[in-house]
Formats: sequence, C-alpha cells, structure tokens
Amino acid sequence: MSDASLHLILGEEELLVDRAVAKIVSDVRTRSETPGDLPVSRLRAGDAGVPELAELLSPSLFAEERIVILESTADAGKDAAALILDVAGDPPPGVTLVILHSGGGRTKAMVPALRKRGAEEHMCAAPAKAGEKAAWVRTFVHKEFQAAGVRVSGDVEQLVIEAVGSDLRELAAACSQLVADTGGKIDAAAVRRYYSGKAEVSGFDVAEKAVAGDTAGALEALRWAMHRGVAHVLLADALADAVHTIARVGSAGRGDPFSLASSLGMPPWKVKKAQAQARTWAPASIGTALTVVAALNADVKGAAADPDYALEHAVRVISELVA
Repeated sequence: MSDASLHLILGEEELLVDRAVAKIVSDVRTRSETPGDLPVSRLRAGDAGVPELAELLSPSLFAEERIVILESTADAGKDAAALILDVAGDPPPGVTLVILHSGGGRTKAMVPALRKRGAEEHMCAAPAKAGEKAAWVRTFVHKEFQAAGVRVSGDVEQLVIEAVGSDLRELAAACSQLVADTGGKIDAAAVRRYYSGKAEVSGFDVAEKAVAGDTAGALEALRWAMHRGVAHVLLADALADAVHTIARVGSAGRGDPFSLASSLGMPPWKVKKAQAQARTWAPASIGTALTVVAALNADVKGAAADPDYALEHAVRVISELVA
C-alpha cells in the first residue's frame, strides 16, 4: 500500500487510469482515520484558470485529509502548470495530489519535473510501436486471468485477443466473464464456444439499443449477434449490466460524474453516459427491467426451454419500457 502524497498517472489508457486512481483513493482511505468522510476533488487542469487551481490546492485551516485529482494537465496553461509544479514540490498537509498527464502536449516538460519532485509514477500508456503493443496486450490478458486466480495456456490468451480485439475494457470484461461462467476451467474450446469468430455485433451493442428504446435496432442486433455465435449468457449479462448501471446511476441523482464515479465504483465516462440514459426511464420502469434481467439470467442458464426466445422477449420488453 502506497503512502505517497504525490502521484503521477502517465498515459491515456482509460481502464488503467481508472484503476490507478481507484487504487490510490483506496490506499488513502485505508490509512485514513475518517475514510468515510474523505473528500475527493477532480478538476480538468486544461480547462481551469489559475485562481480556481490555487483555491483547490491551497492548504486547509486544519490540514484535513483530502485527495485532489488533476486531469488533462498536458493541456494546462503556462501559469497553471507552474502553479501545479510549485504545489507538487511540497503538497499541503493532508493533501494527496494525483496528476494525470498524457506524456505529451504543451506541458510535456512537466513529466520529468514531477519525477524530480518524487512523484510516485503509474504507467498507463500503451507502447507506441505496433510490435510492442501486441506483447503488451498479451501481458495484460495474462495478468487479468492471474488476478482472478486462474491459469490458462498461451493459446487461450491468444484466442481471447483474436476474438475480442485489443481494447482493454473489452478484454477485461471478457476475461472476467469467462472465469465466472466456466468456474475458472478455461480452455481453447471454452473460448471458441463463447466467441465463434470475432462477432461484429456484441452484447453491448444490443444492450445499448435496448435501453435507448430502439426496439427494432436492438432485435436486429440481437439476431445478428446470435447468428455470429455470441453466447446467450454474454448477451444476457450485457443487458443486465446496462439496466443495473442505469438503476444505480439514476438513484444517485444528477451530481457531477467525476464526483459520483468513486462512490459508484464506475469510471466517469460510464456515469455520464448512464445519466443521459436514465432521463428516459421512469423509476417504475427501471424496477420492471431489473425483474426482467434477473429472470433472463436464469433462463439463459437452463431455466428456459428456448433461450433464443427468452432473449428476444427480454430485449423487446426492456426497449418498450423506455419513455
């Protein structure tokens, strides 16, 4: 567990950035005397002026513990960048300063300067060279299975990449799903069963259209996905995830996505997207949709005689609930 007060998150791979931020926040809360009351402030440095930054970074009267996360610092202005570096050299008492930087941009000199100030670095960038990226993605998949306590062969890792692609979020979801639905007994046959070729339509495409109220589009996407061999359980899980996300974000209110992200355990982009979707859903309709996806989960795992029909019925019902 890290006790650093200055962190540099370098790179733009969103999943890795989100995980790095979440780990830092978790570490600070673990060692805090008042973890439940620990404030987390996020600000896009590229959009902020010096007065706004100065207020956020100024010492508090009683040196209360807090976390300040500065995003898009690669786009910060000259004066804003100078202020950030000045504060980074000696963060105010109680403050954990987390700086997100792409590594380039007009303030690329900030990166070596932060290193000199002793920042704990979290690398969240993909290799620039195509040949190196392939090995990097393979390593990511290996670590995802390893973190889940599962050992798989190199052939299985490669099959997952060929089926899903190189997007880290999709790869992480695929590894998690395979582990959950096979009990950790993953071989090449299991991967091929879930992904018979790279499906052009995924469960996420079907779910997105369904929760948007596009009944015709959702059903067309569903039929194409099933034709391409996407497993029933993956389609059902994607639909359930979309509904549960809307339910959780909708009940949290209309707060700032960056502020809600930590408490909801979701990346800010997902919160923002779900907030927009939730505006077309009535509370009663969300309750009905939750019941539908719960029943569908059992249906695709053997309760229904015809899982194809169960999926089509669920997609139709959910899409027609949208206001």
